[in-house]
Amino acid sequence: MRTSIATVSLSGSLTEKLAAAARAGFDGVEIFENDLLASPLTPEDVRARCADLGLSIDLYQPMRDVEAVPEAEFARNLRRARHKFELMGRLGADTVLVCSSVSPLAEDDDALAAEQLARLADLAQDFGVRVAYEALAWGRHVSTYDHAWHIVDTAGHPALGTCLDSFHILSRGSDPKGIEDIPGEKIFFLQLADAPLLGMDVLQWSRHHRCFPGQGGFDVVDLVRRVLHTGYDGPLSLEVFNDVLRQAAAGPTAVDARRSLLLLQEEVGVAALPAPATPTGIAFTELVTPDAEPVGALLGRLGFARTARHRRKPVDLWEQGDARILVNTGPTALPHARLRSPGGTPVDGTTLAAIGLESPDPAAAARRAEALLAPVLPRRRAADDAPLDAVAAPDGTELFLCATHRPGLPDWRADFEDDPHTPAPPGALRVDHVALTQPWHQFDEAVLFHRGVLGLDAQESVDVADPYGLLRSRAVTSGDGTVRFPLTVGAAPGDDTAHARHIALATDDVVAAARRFTAAGGRLLPIPANYYDDLAARFEFADGELETYRDLGILYDRDAHGTFRHCYTRTVGRVFFELVQRDGGYRGYGAVNAPVRLAAQHTAR
Repeated sequence: MRTSIATVSLSGSLTEKLAAAARAGFDGVEIFENDLLASPLTPEDVRARCADLGLSIDLYQPMRDVEAVPEAEFARNLRRARHKFELMGRLGADTVLVCSSVSPLAEDDDALAAEQLARLADLAQDFGVRVAYEALAWGRHVSTYDHAWHIVDTAGHPALGTCLDSFHILSRGSDPKGIEDIPGEKIFFLQLADAPLLGMDVLQWSRHHRCFPGQGGFDVVDLVRRVLHTGYDGPLSLEVFNDVLRQAAAGPTAVDARRSLLLLQEEVGVAALPAPATPTGIAFTELVTPDAEPVGALLGRLGFARTARHRRKPVDLWEQGDARILVNTGPTALPHARLRSPGGTPVDGTTLAAIGLESPDPAAAARRAEALLAPVLPRRRAADDAPLDAVAAPDGTELFLCATHRPGLPDWRADFEDDPHTPAPPGALRVDHVALTQPWHQFDEAVLFHRGVLGLDAQESVDVADPYGLLRSRAVTSGDGTVRFPLTVGAAPGDDTAHARHIALATDDVVAAARRFTAAGGRLLPIPANYYDDLAARFEFADGELETYRDLGILYDRDAHGTFRHCYTRTVGRVFFELVQRDGGYRGYGAVNAPVRLAAQHTAR
């Protein structure tokens, strides 16, 4: 199907918005009136620019407070409309959006509304324009799609139809089943937006918290299916009002928007994408650093051994059990390690830059990623290097698609020469999860990316208290839990750089692992005594158990499935490690303990 996006959904000037929409692959745009009014381009210039970019102008919007008003007021509205229709002719747009009135002059009179909309459509028809009437969720008298359709049906004018907007329908809890009773040819336009499920005034909800389909809590897929059942053959168009997106660059936002529509079309069955090849494990994590000594010392105290080195690059492989970590000190790695402090000052440090994902079909996974607009990363390699595909996540993390020890498929480990003097320690460690801090403006995009591109399941979003704000966190996981990525973002621009990423290592005995680490000279994050006093009030422990946790800095949680014990290393650069023990099927990440951990890390810094 054709895809479109309202210019109000993107930041920047009208010229920037049009260019971003075209680069992302949209077929058309809705021109939001304020964007045109603020542009130095004439309507003819905008029309030509869109034609040059391969974009159609699918809708001009909005016209407000038109119908069900006293005759003198309606005469003024017709005068206003005539000017708009003339402008639309210059612009090359043939459909105008008319929102249900919020004017205090509007009367609760469906017959009057239908009669005046028919007269408006008469005028529009003279200019070759169609009128799409939409029910605003906060309309004064018309606030539901079925009410708006009743008025359109009563008017019975060929140039008058309805516009359906998923936010206005689903935010009110309206049953979309009735959409299927509307003839498809009378649905002149379809606007789509998702939103988190919030308990707030619907106008403020709409103006500040809309997001792209698949990023919120609405069942947009069901609504679109019902619209398509009517025979609607117009574009799928996005209209998103969002404070975060208004501050983010238009280019990445447009790509995120287009990806959401590609996934939506897949879900409703009107487009075929390469099937997801959900990762089955973590092959490796890669740290880049300007100085390998602090990282190597930390890994050694955790029980890792440096077992191999890349045949041509300054990359070491550290292993313990099934956990594998690459430490990269090459010149190409150093840009990854150039971070910025919350104040904007560049900071050198270790960071997590890449993750190797075990894939049942790396080539298929790469095809899906590319189809969903994930950039496939070029890779410098010699002729005999393993030909690994890699794609970039929205935050820039490189995701390598691997098939370790799979007959007939390239094995990334073949690029490394084993150290004959350092066999891999047998340990019981494996990667339990990798926590990825996201840029403040890409949190929803990251969730959609990991769900759509990688085929992971998105868990419920949680809020975590930090000493300097409130953090959002949402985990994406494989069905069997072998791949877990808690995604976290700060509440404001700049806040994301204050929080390091971390690698959680699973062990069968976190107390023993913590003792081995400290005995080797490692320093665990100290946890305040007040935490353990509260823990004693909430849970019962065996004699001496709580004292052990207190001495080592181990935190504790319990859910309906089991228990969770975990502790943290000090931070090196922008990376730290967590030792975790899951018992009895515990499914979470110790979110209840996160405020204590974050406060302790702030204190340590």
